[in-house]
Amino acid sequence: MSIGLVYDPRGHTFESWSSLMVEAYAAQQLQMGITEDKWQDFAQSMLAIELFSNSAIPQPSSFQKWNEWAEAVVNIVNNPAAPQLG
Repeated sequence: MSIGLVYDPRGHTFESWSSLMVEAYAAQQLQMGITEDKWQDFAQSMLAIELFSNSAIPQPSSFQKWNEWAEAVVNIVNNPAAPQLG
């Protein structure tokens, strides 16, 4: 099983965190320059990556804030046996 790389969102703005994710998944061509008000669109594009679509990552629509969703993703990727949120 392949293990994903998800940067901890703490201490980041959405723009800096999403830039790190774009770099980490450059082969999947995530769109760069997404603003925080469109964070759910960016999150949906991440869910299209096979690694994440097969990891029970929660839907972004279940969260009001980008960093809460990103923290849930980090928790799932780092501990796939943990209860799923969202």
